[in-house]
Amino acid sequence: MAGVQETFMTYEIYDDLITLRLVEEACKMLDVSSEVVLKLFGEYFFSFCKMSGYDTMLRTLGGNLVEFIENLDALHSYLALSYEAMNAPSFRVERMDDGRILLHYYSDRKGLYHIVPGIIEAVAKDFFDSEVTMTILNQSEEDERTGKKEHVVFHMVQKEKVAKRKPQKGSEEEIQAEKEDKEETMKRMTARYANLQLCPRKRSPWETVRSIVMLGQGNLRQSFTPSYPERLWIDEQAFCNAFPFHIVFDQNLVVKHTGVNIQKFVPGLQTSGIRLDEYFTIVHPEVTCNIQSIKKFINSQFVLKTRREMLPEIQQNQATLKLRGQMMWMESLNCMIYLCSPKLRSLQELEERGLHLADIAQHDTTRDLILLNQQRLAEIELSNQLERKKEELRILSRNLEIEKQKSEKLLYAMLPTHVANQLKEGKRVEAGEFKVCTILFSDVVTFTNICAACEPIQIVNMLNAMYSRFDRLTNIHTVYKVETIGDAYMVVGGVPIPTETHAERVANFALGMRIAAREVTSPVTGQPIQIRVGLHTGPVLAGVVGDKMPRYCLFGDTVNTASRMESHGVPDHIHVSPFTYSVLKDKGIFEIAERGEIEVKGKGLMRTYFLLKNLQKSDEQIMGLVDGETCVYQEDTEVVTDDSKEESHEDANYVQKEDTKMEEKVENEKSHASTSLQSGKISPDHLIQFDVTPAYDNPTDFKHLHNGLHSDSINTKFCSIL
Repeated sequence: MAGVQETFMTYEIYDDLITLRLVEEACKMLDVSSEVVLKLFGEYFFSFCKMSGYDTMLRTLGGNLVEFIENLDALHSYLALSYEAMNAPSFRVERMDDGRILLHYYSDRKGLYHIVPGIIEAVAKDFFDSEVTMTILNQSEEDERTGKKEHVVFHMVQKEKVAKRKPQKGSEEEIQAEKEDKEETMKRMTARYANLQLCPRKRSPWETVRSIVMLGQGNLRQSFTPSYPERLWIDEQAFCNAFPFHIVFDQNLVVKHTGVNIQKFVPGLQTSGIRLDEYFTIVHPEVTCNIQSIKKFINSQFVLKTRREMLPEIQQNQATLKLRGQMMWMESLNCMIYLCSPKLRSLQELEERGLHLADIAQHDTTRDLILLNQQRLAEIELSNQLERKKEELRILSRNLEIEKQKSEKLLYAMLPTHVANQLKEGKRVEAGEFKVCTILFSDVVTFTNICAACEPIQIVNMLNAMYSRFDRLTNIHTVYKVETIGDAYMVVGGVPIPTETHAERVANFALGMRIAAREVTSPVTGQPIQIRVGLHTGPVLAGVVGDKMPRYCLFGDTVNTASRMESHGVPDHIHVSPFTYSVLKDKGIFEIAERGEIEVKGKGLMRTYFLLKNLQKSDEQIMGLVDGETCVYQEDTEVVTDDSKEESHEDANYVQKEDTKMEEKVENEKSHASTSLQSGKISPDHLIQFDVTPAYDNPTDFKHLHNGLHSDSINTKFCSIL
């Protein structure tokens, strides 16, 4: 679907074109716009993140929606430790003088900004119990940015949470409970007042009482007022040692002072009057390095990277140092302070940059983060390997299933389905007696002459063209192909699945064979080849013979008689025994001509017949060439009904049930026979001594034989296998 792969790996990077193709395909299937699909995806993505273990992390980003958005960049920076190639967007909240709140979205991944309203609205509803509506005010390309091209401005309107009104208390018990609540609250306020510490600055009694009352109402955080000292009790040296990675610069980007360790790795910072942009470039957010752009993204995490060309030669071959931290504007000094730490993902990166854990301040959690992330990276790599192995196993399993289907298809082509299933399960296949069936033999006229005048490959191509047509007809008329030897072809109707229309099916198959043979030309004369066909009806014993290359074989005099009908036949005619004729004449749908009495080797005089045509079906229908029309037999009329035509899935279920019934019927037939091919379990009545002497008394009549070989060899081959 959509021209993309079926599965995706968790830690792999995929092109946005795949996402856009999936969105486009979803729009076609759901008949909605891409904006709707992307917004729904944003809602689902938020739910997916919560289910993936990020619920607590997301909830602690901020106390309100604005704080949540302002800290999204920090979250992306943290996730980049695990997903190094993650290309996350940037967010900036702007409060306008008229009270409006604007959300600025920056990304170099075009066409995905409609995801943002879905995420923000879901966050507001879930975390802050409020409703948010977002409207696009402007969409443009940010020229001043170095990489993130798309800049979309959303107008964000948040409806405040409506406080639920408390139900009126009418009973005395509720009034008493409320009174006790008030008394408990007063006790807590009294205890709080008694434990209050002296404030750094003097506060009026009213301010103290007000803070206690606000505490009782649960509004301590909103009423908090910070207290600042009159002077900073720390000297310059202690500050630079306590914060070894910091930079202070003015509005012209001139560096005023830096931490001690950052000077160690960037010695040029010790030079007086140098500018920040001479030694560093801003990696995130991707803005131009000037004070206005920095102020615009003051709430974002900033990542700075050292310029390689400004480092000493000994360090230019090392990996560049990246710093990650916070920008703070000091209004009274007109300066910006950048409090930062080295941006590192693992101990390996620490060594590559010539750093040690001792270079990072002890109060800096970067030390712990590096150690923890080292373990996390190892777990991610292990998870990634497991996921890749899982995908490989899935592909191997799918390929194995395909090969299994090929093997089963080949097995089912050699053996009946129920027999093949029993062999696959390791079960013993019992021989079964079929009281009545119809067997067909055919051969090619003057096959010996053709073989003598042609190359072997030409014979193979001719037989393959003919047999391919015959094999297709076996599926159309549901007859079972038993064997092919040279130019001889043998099928049976009513075995292995008994059917009342076995003779009708084999007769139609024989008519189709004669038509199909005319489509194949002789490599000698270039004329259509001719075949002889013989049919006989009677009982047989059927079973599997052999362990290596097992075959489903037929035993009985019926096989021998059917072979005689073929060998005593006439070119381009279908020779029918009197037993088959007696079954077909009752159908009233075939035109059959009497041949008369002939001498059949081993059988004596027999009155035989020629099958000419089907009076109700055209040649196209017999060949299965008419769309929507097939040869429908008597037992199929219950399956092909008007209701089943309207509901094809009921058809399939019905046919499947019928197949099951047929297989059960076969098992019953075989159990009724209670015979086996095992030595000592076949009675003499079941074994027929086939006559394998020539059908013609004079050996010079070889030209009448069907394959140019002595008829002994032909019958001997079939008798030895069948």
